[in-house]
Amino acid sequence: MKKIEAIIRKTKFEDVKEALTSADIEWFSYYDVRGVGKATQGRIYRGVVYDTSIIERTLISIIVRDINVEKTVAAIQRAAQTGEIGDGRIFIIPIEDAVRIRTGERGDIALYNADQEK
Repeated sequence: MKKIEAIIRKTKFEDVKEALTSADIEWFSYYDVRGVGKATQGRIYRGVVYDTSIIERTLISIIVRDINVEKTVAAIQRAAQTGEIGDGRIFIIPIEDAVRIRTGERGDIALYNADQEK
């Protein structure tokens, strides 16, 4: 199992969500986050442009079985890519175990229903 965390532009969230659904990834968490990077966004307040080093992004967090890692990463990359600085990052983190609280099932089976072999 792997945890995939992707930091993407807020404007690309809907595209990434659709791409993940098309890749049969039906469940994930997302958070609005702020960070500091090479790209900066100008803010306009009362006609004055302010340069800020705080960049607003969306963090997507997904736990997938090993067989779904590549298609998940490819879906995120395809949907989030603009070709400009600030497109974001994808991190792949190993997960030791998972437990479904309701049934006590452990491992890969805790991530999906056994009758839905994906």
